[in-house]
Amino acid sequence: MTEQGASTSEQRKLKKARHLRINVFFFIVFVFFVALVLRLGVVQIVYGQDYKREVEKTEDVIVSTPVPRGKIYDRNGQVIVDNVAMNAITYTRFQKTSPKEMIATAKQLSTMIELDEKEAEVKDRDLKDYWIATRTEKAAKKIKKEELADKKLEDKDRYKLQIDRITEKDLEEITDEEMKVAAIFRNMNSGYALTPQVVKKNATQDEYSRVSEHLAVLPNVDITTEWDRAYPHEGIFRSVLGNVTKSDEGLPHENLDHFLSRGYQRNDRVGKSQLEFYYEDVLHGQKAKIKNKTDKGGALLSTEVISEGERGKDLVLSIDLDLQAKVEKTLEEQLRRAKGGNRYLDRAFVVMMEPNTGEVLSMAGKQLVREKGKFVFKDFALGNINTQYEMGSTVKGATILAGLKAGAISRGTVFYDSPLKLSGTKPKGSYKALGNVSIQTALQKSSNIYMFKTVIRMLGREYYSGMSLPRKPEVMQEFRNSFSELGLGVETGIDLPNETKGQQGNYDKAGLFLDLAIGQYDSYTPMQLAQYTSTVANGGYRMKPQLVKEIHEPSNDEETGIVLKPFKPEVLNKVSMDKADIKAVQEGFRYVYQVAGGTAFKYFGGDSRYRGYQAAGKTGTAQSFYKNETMSSSARTYNLTLVGYAPYDKPEVAYAIVVPYLSTDTDPVNKHIGQSILEAYFDLKKQRESGQTDSNDKEEKEQTEETAE
Repeated sequence: MTEQGASTSEQRKLKKARHLRINVFFFIVFVFFVALVLRLGVVQIVYGQDYKREVEKTEDVIVSTPVPRGKIYDRNGQVIVDNVAMNAITYTRFQKTSPKEMIATAKQLSTMIELDEKEAEVKDRDLKDYWIATRTEKAAKKIKKEELADKKLEDKDRYKLQIDRITEKDLEEITDEEMKVAAIFRNMNSGYALTPQVVKKNATQDEYSRVSEHLAVLPNVDITTEWDRAYPHEGIFRSVLGNVTKSDEGLPHENLDHFLSRGYQRNDRVGKSQLEFYYEDVLHGQKAKIKNKTDKGGALLSTEVISEGERGKDLVLSIDLDLQAKVEKTLEEQLRRAKGGNRYLDRAFVVMMEPNTGEVLSMAGKQLVREKGKFVFKDFALGNINTQYEMGSTVKGATILAGLKAGAISRGTVFYDSPLKLSGTKPKGSYKALGNVSIQTALQKSSNIYMFKTVIRMLGREYYSGMSLPRKPEVMQEFRNSFSELGLGVETGIDLPNETKGQQGNYDKAGLFLDLAIGQYDSYTPMQLAQYTSTVANGGYRMKPQLVKEIHEPSNDEETGIVLKPFKPEVLNKVSMDKADIKAVQEGFRYVYQVAGGTAFKYFGGDSRYRGYQAAGKTGTAQSFYKNETMSSSARTYNLTLVGYAPYDKPEVAYAIVVPYLSTDTDPVNKHIGQSILEAYFDLKKQRESGQTDSNDKEEKEQTEETAE
């Protein structure tokens, strides 16, 4: 074969190989193309609807808007706590809303509204947030390159680093003009996305109108009505009503878990103390619910009202507002009168109850506080359940009943009242030697010796001069248990939070048992003293004190709505003492008020103005001590107390009066208060039965509020 033939043959082989490779390549391309077409077909036909749904996927976010809280009325239908509507300007932040957009809106709003001093107050953290939002390039430089590259750091971590690295010099860049914008931005940014935040509360009509006219150019801004609590009788019963969190407070930190577990949002306004807190579930109402539909990026697509919401339910209290006003006025008058001769006197308390039902008719407390160089009165009604005092001889009825129950004495027991001489102690006696005394005369004349000898018998001994007392803790506990049956030394069960049960002293000396028997050792609250008095008055049933009488459906009228839930009287326990024993103590209480020689006879049985009320009860004086943070040592003082009920044969009102920290035990301030509150109760009863109204009520309430000025 020639060289030319060989060359041609090789060329043909190369060409054939080339064609083969090209064919193989096209075949592979064809196969991939077919596979791609098949894959696209599968995606479109099999999974097409799934991908379409994913693209069209939306998110439903439910937000709630506030409604007015329930009102609070007194037992006669007078409004004690109301709602007042206020113009408000709100801002709703969406998930895609940028800080830059919010700042632009805040600047526009700053030209239309004014902020008061509190609203304009901006903390350092708020200023740092504003600085980052308005100085993005400088803020970006606060993060190092390695921190940007660090995958372990999230955006929130880097933001915290920016916040921490902002200096005082950086914040000085913010001008005075910007401070207002920063305050508005803070309010706009304070809550959750899609939840309206109040930018301006209680806006003026001009501000409301200006913003309303420019809503089209104010993204996410709206005008609405906010509700705040109103107190038509501001100075009366205020400390017991409690408070509601403000719009910028949200849920109180100390009760955060309590509210979150009940479906509240963190920025909800709630009752944070006393009645507002205790009855929060009733008063808060059903908030309006709105469903916001957003796309995956957070853009709002539509809104839908799920429920309109309903105002909170109303409370009708057992409190008689007219009686409460008169009692508070009496406390202020008597404190003012007695203060001059009593350096440490600064408070007084009264509780009045219906002894057969436990309904609290009046719960009053006043405290003298020095402000700006002068004394002013503060409502201290809450002190009836969270402060405690040694109550003195008012508890002697409980001592008699404890002795009768233990079998240490009988209803016919008579003791000779003269000073006791015990081993290692000074003589202990009554204010004077009283001779032979029975249960009735021991209560009538307030014999200490009768109580001492009763306790000595409970310890298993009979008194003789120079004797030593055995220490028997189990007997003292039995004694305290009897007191508890009557309401002393235990929580009363009143429908308020944070009630104290008083304080028990340590039993390290047998002689302290004697002091306990005359009310000079353990301490009790005024509410406990009232419950004990009611238990004696009604024949031995310890009734739960009740402040709320009924729960009503909300009404759009001035009248209350239909009764949703009435509160029935609740017996906490029936005392284990014999009825005849209780009658013996009741008779002794009648002697105190109605029989000559009784420690309260001069003021109730011996004064024709008050004899007609036919009251019974017990006076009390206890030695105590007063000390505050400015004193290096305590000062000896006296607590003056008075308990009673009327009429003694068919009680309809029971009361306890406590006036602690007097410098002398000779001022009859407790009896004067007792006279006035009984007069107020029966005068109001007479007026209402005759269909009259007290024309002085309004004037008296105004004077009561002015006395602290």
